[in-house]
Amino acid sequence: MRRRRMGALHVVGEPRVSFQQQPAAVVAKNGHGAVVEEIHGLIRVYKDGHVERLPAIPTVPCTWGGTAPDAPGGVVARDVVVDPATGVWARLYAPMTTTTTSAGGGGTGRPPVVVYFHGGGFCVGSAAWSCYHEFLAQVAARAGCAVMSVDYRLAPEHRLPAAFDDGLAAVRWLRHQAQAAASLGAAACDDLSWWRARCGFDRVFLMGDSAGASIAFHVAARLGQGHLGALSPLTVRGAVLIQPFFGGEARTASEKNMAQPPRSALTLPTSDGYWRLALPGGASRDHPWCNPLSRAAPRLETVPLPPLLVCISEMDILGDRNLELCRAMRKAGKCVEQAMYGGVGHAFQVLHNCHLSQPRTQEMLAHIKAFVSAR
Repeated sequence: MRRRRMGALHVVGEPRVSFQQQPAAVVAKNGHGAVVEEIHGLIRVYKDGHVERLPAIPTVPCTWGGTAPDAPGGVVARDVVVDPATGVWARLYAPMTTTTTSAGGGGTGRPPVVVYFHGGGFCVGSAAWSCYHEFLAQVAARAGCAVMSVDYRLAPEHRLPAAFDDGLAAVRWLRHQAQAAASLGAAACDDLSWWRARCGFDRVFLMGDSAGASIAFHVAARLGQGHLGALSPLTVRGAVLIQPFFGGEARTASEKNMAQPPRSALTLPTSDGYWRLALPGGASRDHPWCNPLSRAAPRLETVPLPPLLVCISEMDILGDRNLELCRAMRKAGKCVEQAMYGGVGHAFQVLHNCHLSQPRTQEMLAHIKAFVSAR
C-alpha cells in the first residue's frame, strides 16, 4: 500500500476545490529538465520522465473506527491491499446499520456492493482524497451499499491499459472475498469478516466518475468477454457511469462551445493533456480506449455490457459526448438509463464548486439508489 498513515478520521465541512495556475517549475533547481506536460495545479511531467503531482486536494487516512461525516446511521471504512504485486489498494466502506436497498431480483438481502473508480484523467486522484472519501461515505449511507473504492495505478508512469487491468484485479479480489464468505460463512474470523458479512456479493455494481467511469465501462466489457472466467459467486448487475471521460479526434459541440469558469475541473486543453499522458505513446484520441464509438473500436452490438446508468452534467464539456454514447448504446440494444443534472459542471458531486452542487448531488444519490434497488 502506498500510504502508511492510519488513524482516526475527521473531515470538517464541505471542501470547495478549484485548480488555480501554479508558478512555473524552476528547472535549474530540480534537475529534471524542462516541463514537457503540465495540468496546472495537478501534475507536471519533466523531460527526464520525472512526474510531480501537486497537493491539490488533501488525503485522509481511515480505520474501522473512523465514521464518515454526515453519514446517516454511520459508516465505517478501512484500507486493504488488493494486489501486492502492483501496490493497488482499496478503501472499503459499509453502513453500520443492516438496513439494505430492496433486492429487485431477489438475493441475500445484504447491501449490494459497489466497486468504485475515482476520476482524475487517469493521471491524478486517489481513493484517499477527502472529496472521494466524503462522497463514497454518502453512497454507502444513503444508497445503502458496501463500497470498494479502488486506488489504481496512474499514468503516465502506468499508461492505459494499466488502470483497466487494475480494475479487473479489484474484481478478482472481490471474487475471492465472495468465495471466502460462501465457503466459511460465520466461521470466518479475520480483518475482513465484518465487511464481508455486510456484502451482497450477488448484487455487484461497477461505478466511477470521469476517468473512473471509463474504467468501469471497459472493465464491464472485459468481464462480459470472460476475461476473468466465471465470476460466481459474484453477479454484476449493472454499472453507473458518472460524467464518463471519453474523447475523440472530432470535437463535439459542447467541447467546442461550452465556456468553462476558471474553477472548472475539466477544460478542453486539460482533457487533451490527460489523454496525451494516459494513452499509449503516439495513439490518437480515436483509440478505442478513448473513443468507444470510433471506427477502430469494436461494434457496440458485440460488446457485452450490463444495464447502465449514465449521469450527465449540463455544463460539462463532455455532455454531448455522453449523450452520443447513450444514443449509440441504445441503438446497439443495450439497457441504458440517463440522468441529466442542470446548472452544474464536471465532477460537481465531489468538488462542490457550484452553489447547486449539494442539491444536485442529493439528486444523483437518489438516482443511484433507485438504479441499484431495481436490480
